[in-house]
Amino acid sequence: MKFGSVDNPETVDFTLPPTHPDTITLLRKHKKDQGLEVFVGCAKWNKQDLKGFYPRGTKDELTYYATQFNSIELNGTFYNSPDKQQVETWKAKTPADFKFFPKVPQTISHYGRLLNVDEKMTAFCDAIVLFEEKLGMSFLQLHDNFKPKDFERLATFVKKFAGAVPLAVEVRNAEWFADQAAREKLYSLLETEKVANVMVDTAGRRDMLHMRLTTPTAFVRYVGANHPTDKSRLDDWVGRIQEWRDAGLQSLYFFVHQNVEIESPLLSTYFIEALNNALGLQIRSPQHQLFT
Repeated sequence: MKFGSVDNPETVDFTLPPTHPDTITLLRKHKKDQGLEVFVGCAKWNKQDLKGFYPRGTKDELTYYATQFNSIELNGTFYNSPDKQQVETWKAKTPADFKFFPKVPQTISHYGRLLNVDEKMTAFCDAIVLFEEKLGMSFLQLHDNFKPKDFERLATFVKKFAGAVPLAVEVRNAEWFADQAAREKLYSLLETEKVANVMVDTAGRRDMLHMRLTTPTAFVRYVGANHPTDKSRLDDWVGRIQEWRDAGLQSLYFFVHQNVEIESPLLSTYFIEALNNALGLQIRSPQHQLFT
């Protein structure tokens, strides 16, 4: 079973938790007179996973994908750390306003567990900085058995690399959320180092909706359940983003996954249109009829 998925999503209470009070305090502290920067996309662009999304005869999936969405959660880098040439190739295929959000390789996060990984992380940073203005933010997803007892290891890593590339962190082990002292220690680290605190909205792990921003950027990974509740859940997110924008949110990075991945473009498009209508935005979304 995929992380956070459940057999009976209709039994899950998908209500969004209240905003953490420290989030509002932080946003007000950073509030500026500027528009909200919004990037919404899918996790991957390859045709096999998004079957039906690409018109017949599409020769390059990334080139086409980038005309339909303004960003990609680059999950592929988790499995294979890109070299410089690969990054430059991807960059050249996308328009000027497109952004990549590459995931830190598993050799660093899962196999290396943040120990003795400086060389690998430096190589990763040296490659992805070549995205230049198209680099949105890299994100580190920790294994679900990486616990608060490993805090110092995480702190050392974050302090070393958060200054090299924009960084977000996703912790998964339930102890981070159950232990108030542990989570406050984590939030303090991320806020001090200006690292975004990733939120995950998935059916089986409602504790990961901590609603605690540590920067004026909200990095949200939304996992649909391929269920009618998916759209109403996104409607709730639109309302929450409005609340945060009014408080001072500067950037929203929102990536849609589906357990059946081919439906991700449909759900992403629904969310973009809802945001555009509610917040008066003009986020790019597919203009053709999907899956025809």
